[in-house]
Amino acid sequence: MVDVRMPQLGESVLEGTVSRWLVREGDFVKREQPLLEVATDKADTEIPAPIAGRVARIAVAEGTVVAKEGLLCQIDEAAAESQATAEPRPPSAAAAGSPAPAPAPAPAPGSNGHDESARPLSSPSTKKLALEAGVDLRGVQGTGEHGRITRDDVIRAAHGATAEPAPAPQASAAPQPAGAASQAAELSQLIQASGGFVPPVPGVGFGAYKVPPYTPKPGDKVVPFSRRRRITADHMVYSKVTSPHVVTVAEVDLHETSKLRDAHKDEFKKAGVSLTFLSFICAAAVRALREHPEFNARVLENSYVVLRDVNLGVAVDTPGGLIVPSIKHADELSLRGVAKSIDELAGRAKSGKITADDLANTTFTVSNPGLKGNLFGGAIISQPNVGILRMGEIKKRVVVVTKDKEDSIAIHPVMFLALSYDHRIIDGVLANSFLWRVTDILSRGEFEV
Repeated sequence: MVDVRMPQLGESVLEGTVSRWLVREGDFVKREQPLLEVATDKADTEIPAPIAGRVARIAVAEGTVVAKEGLLCQIDEAAAESQATAEPRPPSAAAAGSPAPAPAPAPAPGSNGHDESARPLSSPSTKKLALEAGVDLRGVQGTGEHGRITRDDVIRAAHGATAEPAPAPQASAAPQPAGAASQAAELSQLIQASGGFVPPVPGVGFGAYKVPPYTPKPGDKVVPFSRRRRITADHMVYSKVTSPHVVTVAEVDLHETSKLRDAHKDEFKKAGVSLTFLSFICAAAVRALREHPEFNARVLENSYVVLRDVNLGVAVDTPGGLIVPSIKHADELSLRGVAKSIDELAGRAKSGKITADDLANTTFTVSNPGLKGNLFGGAIISQPNVGILRMGEIKKRVVVVTKDKEDSIAIHPVMFLALSYDHRIIDGVLANSFLWRVTDILSRGEFEV
Protein backbone atom coordinates (compact mmCIF):
# COMPACT_ATOMS: atom_id res chain seq x y z
CA MET A 1 0.00 0.00 0.00
CA VAL A 2 1.46 3.36 -1.06
CA ASP A 3 0.56 6.62 0.72
CA VAL A 4 -0.01 9.64 -1.54
CA ARG A 5 0.86 12.74 0.46
CA MET A 6 0.60 16.48 -0.14
CA PRO A 7 3.78 17.49 -2.01
CA GLN A 8 5.74 20.72 -1.65
CA LEU A 9 3.86 22.89 -4.18
CA GLY A 10 6.28 25.80 -4.10
CA GLU A 11 9.07 27.29 -2.02
CA SER A 12 6.76 29.21 0.30
CA VAL A 13 3.69 26.95 0.07
CA LEU A 14 3.08 24.87 3.22
CA GLU A 15 -0.47 23.63 2.57
CA GLY A 16 -3.17 23.28 -0.06
CA THR A 17 -6.93 22.88 -0.30
CA VAL A 18 -8.35 19.75 -1.96
CA SER A 19 -10.62 21.39 -4.52
CA ARG A 20 -11.71 18.32 -6.52
CA TRP A 21 -11.13 14.58 -6.58
CA LEU A 22 -10.73 13.17 -10.09
CA VAL A 23 -11.01 9.52 -8.94
CA ARG A 24 -13.09 7.52 -6.48
CA GLU A 25 -12.28 4.77 -4.03
CA GLY A 26 -12.02 1.51 -5.96
CA ASP A 27 -10.93 3.14 -9.22
CA PHE A 28 -7.87 1.74 -10.96
CA VAL A 29 -5.34 4.37 -12.00
CA LYS A 30 -2.22 4.46 -14.14
CA ARG A 31 1.10 5.94 -13.12
CA GLU A 32 1.10 9.77 -13.55
CA GLN A 33 -2.71 9.83 -13.93
CA PRO A 34 -4.13 12.93 -12.18
CA LEU A 35 -5.78 11.95 -8.88
CA LEU A 36 -7.02 15.29 -7.57
CA GLU A 37 -6.80 19.06 -7.94
CA VAL A 38 -5.22 21.09 -5.15
CA ALA A 39 -5.65 24.84 -4.76
CA THR A 40 -3.11 27.03 -2.96
CA ASP A 41 -2.81 30.79 -2.56
CA LYS A 42 -0.40 30.62 -5.52
CA ALA A 43 -1.97 28.33 -8.13
CA ASP A 44 -4.14 25.28 -8.86
CA THR A 45 -2.23 21.99 -9.32
CA GLU A 46 -3.06 18.43 -10.28
CA ILE A 47 -1.50 15.70 -8.12
CA PRO A 48 -0.56 12.63 -10.20
CA ALA A 49 -0.50 8.99 -9.09
CA PRO A 50 3.06 7.92 -8.16
CA ILE A 51 2.28 4.30 -9.16
CA ALA A 52 -0.36 2.25 -10.95
CA GLY A 53 -2.91 0.49 -8.80
CA ARG A 54 -6.32 0.71 -7.16
CA VAL A 55 -7.39 3.69 -5.05
CA ALA A 56 -7.93 1.87 -1.78
CA ARG A 57 -8.75 4.85 0.41
CA ILE A 58 -9.39 8.57 0.04
CA ALA A 59 -8.30 10.17 3.31
CA VAL A 60 -9.64 13.72 2.97
CA ALA A 61 -12.79 15.26 1.55
CA GLU A 62 -13.03 18.07 -0.99
CA GLY A 63 -12.60 21.46 0.65
CA THR A 64 -10.16 20.17 3.28
CA VAL A 65 -6.96 22.13 3.91
CA VAL A 66 -4.04 19.70 4.01
CA ALA A 67 -0.55 20.49 5.25
CA LYS A 68 2.59 19.52 3.35
CA GLU A 69 3.17 15.75 3.77
CA GLY A 70 -0.46 15.30 4.93
CA LEU A 71 -2.09 12.05 3.74
CA LEU A 72 -4.32 12.42 0.67
CA CYS A 73 -5.09 8.84 -0.33
CA GLN A 74 -3.70 5.31 -0.52
CA ILE A 75 -3.07 3.21 -3.62
CA ASP A 76 -2.90 -0.59 -3.58
CA GLU A 77 -0.15 -1.35 -6.08
CA ALA A 78 -0.65 -5.11 -5.74
CA ALA A 79 -4.11 -4.69 -7.26
CA ALA A 80 -2.52 -3.39 -10.45
CA GLU A 81 -1.31 -6.90 -11.38
CA SER A 82 -4.72 -8.47 -10.91
CA GLN A 83 -6.25 -5.65 -12.92
CA ALA A 84 -3.79 -6.30 -15.73
CA THR A 85 -4.82 -9.97 -15.91
CA ALA A 86 -8.50 -8.97 -15.91
CA GLU A 87 -8.20 -6.19 -18.48
CA PRO A 88 -11.69 -6.58 -20.00
CA ARG A 89 -13.40 -6.14 -16.63
CA PRO A 90 -14.56 -2.53 -16.11
CA PRO A 91 -13.06 -0.61 -13.14
CA SER A 92 -16.43 -0.30 -11.43
CA ALA A 93 -16.87 -4.09 -11.36
CA ALA A 94 -13.36 -4.55 -9.98
CA ALA A 95 -14.00 -1.91 -7.35
CA ALA A 96 -17.34 -3.49 -6.37
CA GLY A 97 -15.80 -6.91 -6.13
CA SER A 98 -12.92 -5.99 -3.82
CA PRO A 99 -13.94 -3.49 -1.18
CA ALA A 100 -12.50 -5.53 1.67
CA PRO A 101 -8.84 -4.33 1.65
CA ALA A 102 -9.87 -0.68 2.20
CA PRO A 103 -10.95 -0.90 5.89
CA ALA A 104 -7.88 -2.89 6.97
CA PRO A 105 -5.18 -0.20 6.55
CA ALA A 106 -7.50 2.62 7.64
CA PRO A 107 -6.67 2.68 11.39
CA ALA A 108 -2.90 2.96 11.00
CA PRO A 109 -2.68 5.89 8.58
CA GLY A 110 -5.57 7.60 10.34
CA SER A 111 -3.47 7.97 13.46
CA ASN A 112 -0.49 9.11 11.40
CA GLY A 113 -1.63 11.89 9.13
CA HIS A 114 -5.38 12.27 8.92
CA ASP A 115 -5.81 14.47 12.00
CA GLU A 116 -2.81 16.59 11.13
CA SER A 117 -3.87 17.12 7.52
CA ALA A 118 -7.15 18.84 8.37
CA ARG A 119 -6.27 22.43 9.23
CA PRO A 120 -8.61 25.31 10.12
CA LEU A 121 -9.65 27.39 7.10
CA SER A 122 -7.90 30.76 7.17
CA SER A 123 -5.95 33.10 4.88
CA PRO A 124 -2.14 33.44 4.93
CA SER A 125 -2.33 36.89 6.57
CA THR A 126 -4.68 35.54 9.26
CA LYS A 127 -2.23 32.70 9.99
CA LYS A 128 0.59 35.24 10.24
CA LEU A 129 -1.39 37.39 12.67
CA ALA A 130 -2.28 34.32 14.76
CA LEU A 131 1.36 33.24 14.88
CA GLU A 132 2.55 36.68 15.95
CA ALA A 133 -0.20 37.02 18.57
CA GLY A 134 0.38 33.51 19.95
CA VAL A 135 -3.10 32.23 19.03
CA ASP A 136 -3.60 28.53 18.21
CA LEU A 137 -6.03 28.47 15.27
CA ARG A 138 -7.20 24.97 16.18
CA GLY A 139 -8.95 26.44 19.20
CA VAL A 140 -10.59 29.34 17.35
CA GLN A 141 -14.17 29.14 16.11
CA GLY A 142 -14.39 30.73 12.65
CA THR A 143 -17.21 33.14 11.85
CA GLY A 144 -16.42 33.52 8.15
CA GLU A 145 -17.84 31.70 5.15
CA HIS A 146 -17.72 27.88 5.53
CA GLY A 147 -16.26 28.34 9.01
CA ARG A 148 -13.24 30.31 7.78
CA ILE A 149 -11.28 32.00 10.57
CA THR A 150 -11.05 35.78 10.05
CA ARG A 151 -8.63 38.36 11.43
CA ASP A 152 -11.38 39.53 13.81
CA ASP A 153 -11.70 35.98 15.16
CA VAL A 154 -7.96 35.93 15.88
CA ILE A 155 -8.07 39.33 17.60
CA ARG A 156 -11.01 38.24 19.74
CA ALA A 157 -9.17 35.02 20.61
CA ALA A 158 -6.10 37.05 21.62
CA HIS A 159 -8.41 39.02 23.95
CA GLY A 160 -9.69 35.80 25.48
CA ALA A 161 -13.22 36.48 24.19
CA THR A 162 -13.62 33.69 21.64
CA ALA A 163 -16.95 32.40 22.90
CA GLU A 164 -18.75 35.60 23.84
CA PRO A 165 -18.72 38.15 20.99
CA ALA A 166 -22.50 38.76 21.18
CA PRO A 167 -22.92 40.38 24.65
CA ALA A 168 -20.27 43.04 23.84
CA PRO A 169 -22.73 45.80 22.81
CA GLN A 170 -24.73 45.44 26.08
CA ALA A 171 -21.60 45.60 28.22
CA SER A 172 -20.28 48.70 26.43
CA ALA A 173 -23.53 50.62 26.89
CA ALA A 174 -23.07 51.37 30.61
CA PRO A 175 -19.39 51.18 31.66
CA GLN A 176 -18.01 52.86 28.52
CA PRO A 177 -14.95 54.62 30.00
CA ALA A 178 -13.55 51.63 31.91
CA GLY A 179 -14.34 49.24 29.05
CA ALA A 180 -12.73 51.52 26.48
CA ALA A 181 -9.58 51.85 28.58
CA SER A 182 -9.37 48.09 29.02
CA GLN A 183 -9.91 47.46 25.32
CA ALA A 184 -7.33 50.07 24.39
CA ALA A 185 -4.80 48.40 26.71
CA GLU A 186 -5.53 44.98 25.19
CA LEU A 187 -5.23 46.35 21.66
CA SER A 188 -1.92 47.98 22.59
CA GLN A 189 -0.59 44.68 23.93
CA LEU A 190 -1.73 42.87 20.78
CA ILE A 191 -0.06 45.48 18.56
CA GLN A 192 3.21 45.04 20.45
CA ALA A 193 2.94 41.26 20.19
CA SER A 194 2.30 41.32 16.45
CA GLY A 195 4.98 43.87 15.68
CA GLY A 196 2.77 46.32 13.80
CA PHE A 197 -0.64 47.81 13.26
CA VAL A 198 -3.65 45.60 14.00
CA PRO A 199 -7.02 46.65 12.58
CA PRO A 200 -9.58 47.48 15.28
CA VAL A 201 -12.17 44.93 16.32
CA PRO A 202 -15.49 45.85 14.68
CA GLY A 203 -17.80 47.54 17.18
CA VAL A 204 -14.99 48.32 19.65
CA GLY A 205 -13.67 51.83 20.40
CA PHE A 206 -12.48 53.81 17.39
CA GLY A 207 -13.46 50.94 15.08
CA ALA A 208 -17.14 51.19 15.94
CA TYR A 209 -18.29 52.24 12.45
CA LYS A 210 -20.37 49.55 10.77
CA VAL A 211 -21.41 49.29 7.14
CA PRO A 212 -25.21 49.49 6.73
CA PRO A 213 -26.70 46.02 6.14
CA TYR A 214 -27.59 45.03 2.59
CA THR A 215 -31.29 44.95 1.77
CA PRO A 216 -32.11 42.71 -1.23
CA LYS A 217 -34.01 44.40 -4.06
CA PRO A 218 -35.52 43.00 -7.25
CA GLY A 219 -32.94 42.80 -10.02
CA ASP A 220 -29.94 42.62 -7.68
CA LYS A 221 -27.51 39.77 -8.30
CA VAL A 222 -25.37 38.40 -5.47
CA VAL A 223 -22.08 37.03 -6.85
CA PRO A 224 -20.13 34.86 -4.38
CA PHE A 225 -16.38 35.45 -4.21
CA SER A 226 -14.36 32.85 -6.05
CA ARG A 227 -11.42 31.36 -4.18
CA ARG A 228 -8.97 33.50 -6.16
CA ARG A 229 -11.06 36.64 -5.57
CA ARG A 230 -11.08 35.96 -1.80
CA ILE A 231 -7.30 35.53 -1.84
CA THR A 232 -6.83 38.70 -3.89
CA ALA A 233 -9.16 40.69 -1.62
CA ASP A 234 -7.33 39.52 1.49
CA HIS A 235 -3.95 40.33 -0.07
CA MET A 236 -5.01 43.81 -1.15
CA VAL A 237 -6.46 44.73 2.26
CA TYR A 238 -3.35 43.38 3.99
CA SER A 239 -1.09 45.38 1.67
CA LYS A 240 -2.95 48.67 2.22
CA VAL A 241 -2.91 48.17 6.02
CA THR A 242 0.74 47.08 6.10
CA SER A 243 2.48 49.40 3.63
CA PRO A 244 2.14 53.20 3.65
CA HIS A 245 1.59 53.67 -0.08
CA VAL A 246 2.91 56.69 -1.97
CA VAL A 247 2.33 57.14 -5.71
CA THR A 248 4.46 59.18 -8.09
CA VAL A 249 3.76 59.61 -11.82
CA ALA A 250 6.02 60.34 -14.80
CA GLU A 251 5.23 61.14 -18.45
CA VAL A 252 7.22 59.07 -20.95
CA ASP A 253 7.90 59.98 -24.57
CA LEU A 254 8.10 56.61 -26.33
CA HIS A 255 9.14 57.95 -29.76
CA GLU A 256 12.62 56.37 -29.80
CA THR A 257 11.43 53.11 -28.25
CA SER A 258 8.57 52.97 -30.76
CA LYS A 259 10.98 53.36 -33.68
CA LEU A 260 13.14 50.56 -32.25
CA ARG A 261 10.09 48.33 -31.86
CA ASP A 262 8.89 48.99 -35.42
CA ALA A 263 12.33 48.12 -36.76
CA HIS A 264 12.51 44.72 -35.01
CA LYS A 265 8.97 43.46 -34.31
CA ASP A 266 8.75 41.48 -37.60
CA GLU A 267 12.09 39.83 -36.85
CA PHE A 268 10.86 38.85 -33.37
CA LYS A 269 7.55 37.64 -34.79
CA LYS A 270 9.33 35.24 -37.17
CA ALA A 271 11.08 33.79 -34.11
CA GLY A 272 7.71 33.34 -32.38
CA VAL A 273 8.17 36.21 -29.91
CA SER A 274 5.91 39.25 -29.47
CA LEU A 275 7.89 42.49 -29.11
CA THR A 276 5.40 44.53 -27.10
CA PHE A 277 5.82 47.83 -25.27
CA LEU A 278 5.41 45.80 -22.07
CA SER A 279 8.68 44.02 -22.92
CA PHE A 280 10.49 47.37 -23.14
CA ILE A 281 8.94 48.60 -19.86
CA CYS A 282 10.01 45.42 -18.08
CA ALA A 283 13.54 45.54 -19.49
CA ALA A 284 13.90 49.21 -18.42
CA ALA A 285 12.52 48.42 -14.94
CA VAL A 286 15.02 45.59 -14.48
CA ARG A 287 17.96 47.87 -15.34
CA ALA A 288 16.67 50.52 -12.94
CA LEU A 289 16.31 47.88 -10.19
CA ARG A 290 19.96 46.95 -10.52
CA GLU A 291 20.91 50.62 -10.23
CA HIS A 292 18.49 51.16 -7.31
CA PRO A 293 18.73 47.87 -5.34
CA GLU A 294 16.62 49.18 -2.42
CA PHE A 295 13.59 48.70 -4.69
CA ASN A 296 14.44 45.00 -4.98
CA ALA A 297 13.76 44.40 -1.29
CA ARG A 298 11.32 43.27 1.37
CA VAL A 299 10.59 44.62 4.86
CA LEU A 300 11.10 42.55 8.00
CA GLU A 301 9.98 43.45 11.53
CA ASN A 302 12.79 45.87 12.40
CA SER A 303 14.87 45.75 9.23
CA TYR A 304 14.70 45.16 5.50
CA VAL A 305 16.48 42.82 3.11
CA VAL A 306 17.98 43.90 -0.21
CA LEU A 307 17.43 40.79 -2.31
CA ARG A 308 20.08 39.34 -4.59
CA ASP A 309 17.81 37.84 -7.26
CA VAL A 310 15.69 40.08 -9.47
CA ASN A 311 12.43 38.20 -10.12
CA LEU A 312 10.15 40.51 -12.06
CA GLY A 313 6.42 39.91 -11.63
CA VAL A 314 4.18 40.61 -14.63
CA ALA A 315 0.44 40.89 -13.99
CA VAL A 316 -1.59 38.61 -16.29
CA ASP A 317 -5.36 38.64 -16.71
CA THR A 318 -6.80 35.10 -16.88
CA PRO A 319 -10.35 33.71 -17.05
CA GLY A 320 -10.10 33.00 -13.31
CA GLY A 321 -8.82 36.47 -12.40
CA LEU A 322 -5.56 38.40 -12.18
CA ILE A 323 -2.36 36.54 -11.26
CA VAL A 324 1.27 37.68 -11.13
CA PRO A 325 3.83 35.10 -12.33
CA SER A 326 7.44 36.24 -12.28
CA ILE A 327 10.41 36.16 -14.65
CA LYS A 328 13.17 34.57 -12.58
CA HIS A 329 16.62 36.24 -12.74
CA ALA A 330 15.22 38.83 -15.14
CA ASP A 331 18.38 40.95 -14.89
CA GLU A 332 20.32 38.17 -16.64
CA LEU A 333 18.09 38.28 -19.73
CA SER A 334 18.31 40.31 -22.94
CA LEU A 335 15.33 42.21 -24.32
CA ARG A 336 14.55 39.14 -26.44
CA GLY A 337 14.76 36.92 -23.34
CA VAL A 338 12.40 39.18 -21.40
CA ALA A 339 9.90 39.29 -24.28
CA LYS A 340 10.01 35.50 -24.68
CA SER A 341 9.53 34.95 -20.93
CA ILE A 342 6.48 37.26 -20.91
CA ASP A 343 4.93 35.31 -23.80
CA GLU A 344 5.56 31.96 -22.10
CA LEU A 345 4.22 33.04 -18.69
CA ALA A 346 1.13 34.66 -20.19
CA GLY A 347 0.40 31.58 -22.30
CA ARG A 348 0.73 29.18 -19.36
CA ALA A 349 -1.30 31.45 -17.09
CA LYS A 350 -4.22 31.74 -19.50
CA SER A 351 -4.25 27.97 -20.16
CA GLY A 352 -4.17 27.15 -16.45
CA LYS A 353 -0.67 25.60 -16.60
CA ILE A 354 1.03 28.07 -14.26
CA THR A 355 2.83 26.54 -11.27
CA ALA A 356 3.23 27.68 -7.67
CA ASP A 357 6.94 28.32 -8.28
CA ASP A 358 6.05 30.62 -11.22
CA LEU A 359 4.12 32.77 -8.73
CA ALA A 360 6.62 32.60 -5.87
CA ASN A 361 9.46 34.92 -4.85
CA THR A 362 8.52 37.95 -6.95
CA THR A 363 10.68 40.93 -5.95
CA PHE A 364 9.10 43.76 -8.02
CA THR A 365 6.03 43.96 -10.26
CA VAL A 366 5.01 45.63 -13.50
CA SER A 367 1.27 45.95 -14.13
CA ASN A 368 -0.36 46.57 -17.51
CA PRO A 369 -4.12 47.17 -17.06
CA GLY A 370 -4.81 47.26 -20.81
CA LEU A 371 -5.28 49.66 -23.68
CA LYS A 372 -8.69 51.21 -23.08
CA GLY A 373 -9.40 54.32 -21.04
CA ASN A 374 -6.42 54.06 -18.73
CA LEU A 375 -4.57 57.36 -18.32
CA PHE A 376 -2.72 56.29 -15.17
CA GLY A 377 -3.46 54.81 -11.76
CA GLY A 378 -1.74 53.89 -8.51
CA ALA A 379 -1.53 50.10 -8.13
CA ILE A 380 -1.53 48.35 -4.74
CA ILE A 381 1.86 46.87 -3.86
CA SER A 382 2.11 43.08 -4.11
CA GLN A 383 3.40 41.96 -0.71
CA PRO A 384 6.10 41.51 0.40
CA ASN A 385 7.52 43.76 -2.37
CA VAL A 386 8.18 47.46 -1.77
CA GLY A 387 7.15 48.75 -5.19
CA ILE A 388 4.98 48.22 -8.26
CA LEU A 389 5.11 50.04 -11.61
CA ARG A 390 1.80 50.54 -13.44
CA MET A 391 1.59 51.33 -17.15
CA GLY A 392 -0.89 53.79 -18.59
CA GLU A 393 -2.49 53.99 -22.00
CA ILE A 394 -0.18 54.90 -24.90
CA LYS A 395 -1.56 57.84 -26.89
CA LYS A 396 -0.22 60.16 -29.54
CA ARG A 397 0.23 63.63 -28.07
CA VAL A 398 1.76 66.95 -29.02
CA VAL A 399 5.19 67.26 -27.39
CA VAL A 400 8.00 69.80 -27.40
CA VAL A 401 11.21 68.40 -28.88
CA THR A 402 14.55 70.12 -28.26
CA LYS A 403 17.32 69.56 -30.78
CA ASP A 404 20.50 71.63 -31.15
CA LYS A 405 19.05 74.02 -28.55
CA GLU A 406 16.04 74.61 -30.78
CA ASP A 407 12.48 73.73 -29.71
CA SER A 408 9.91 72.31 -32.09
CA ILE A 409 6.53 70.65 -31.81
CA ALA A 410 5.99 67.04 -32.81
CA ILE A 411 3.41 64.26 -32.37
CA HIS A 412 4.83 61.31 -30.40
CA PRO A 413 3.43 58.25 -28.58
CA VAL A 414 3.28 59.18 -24.90
CA MET A 415 2.47 57.17 -21.77
CA PHE A 416 2.17 57.86 -18.04
CA LEU A 417 3.99 55.51 -15.67
CA ALA A 418 2.82 55.39 -12.03
CA LEU A 419 5.13 54.04 -9.33
CA SER A 420 3.61 52.94 -6.00
CA TYR A 421 6.20 52.49 -3.26
CA ASP A 422 6.40 51.55 0.41
CA HIS A 423 7.30 54.68 2.36
CA ARG A 424 8.65 52.63 5.28
CA ILE A 425 11.96 52.20 3.48
CA ILE A 426 11.63 54.12 0.19
CA ASP A 427 11.87 57.90 0.37
CA GLY A 428 10.66 60.32 -2.29
CA VAL A 429 14.14 61.15 -3.60
CA LEU A 430 14.97 57.48 -4.22
CA ALA A 431 11.55 56.80 -5.76
CA ASN A 432 11.85 59.77 -8.12
CA SER A 433 15.36 58.70 -9.09
CA PHE A 434 14.18 55.17 -9.90
CA LEU A 435 11.21 56.36 -11.96
CA TRP A 436 13.33 58.98 -13.74
CA ARG A 437 15.82 56.26 -14.75
CA VAL A 438 13.07 54.03 -16.17
CA THR A 439 11.71 57.02 -18.09
CA ASP A 440 15.18 58.00 -19.33
CA ILE A 441 15.90 54.53 -20.72
CA LEU A 442 12.56 54.46 -22.55
CA SER A 443 12.78 58.02 -23.91
CA ARG A 444 16.25 57.35 -25.29
CA GLY A 445 15.42 53.87 -26.59
CA GLU A 446 18.54 52.49 -24.87
CA PHE A 447 18.05 48.80 -25.56
CA GLU A 448 20.23 46.10 -27.11
CA VAL A 449 17.94 44.13 -29.42
